[in-house]
Amino acid sequence: MNYYLDVLRNYANFSGKLDLRGYWMFIVINFIIGLLLGVVGAITGIIIIGYIYSLFILIPSIAATIRRLRDANTNVLWILITFVPIIGTIWLIILLVRPSGYCNT
Repeated sequence: MNYYLDVLRNYANFSGKLDLRGYWMFIVINFIIGLLLGVVGAITGIIIIGYIYSLFILIPSIAATIRRLRDANTNVLWILITFVPIIGTIWLIILLVRPSGYCNT
């Protein structure tokens, strides 16, 4: 849970680095919270709860992804590859799972 809270504390910090474990723990906890809010929203009929959470977590998620790309020695503009359907998202995931300080040379 500390990884998740650290990302939220640095929600607008697009500089620096985020290690592999910290990033993926944030993603897993974020997924679990989103899933729980989706279930609660479906049960209660108040689906807007999930949408509000998604808007709340949007900037911290982008900042965490950029810091993770920087930690893997990858150009942060690779985040834009997600605009290419399916293949772009797969390629970004490949870039995000590389170890810290990864170098192609």
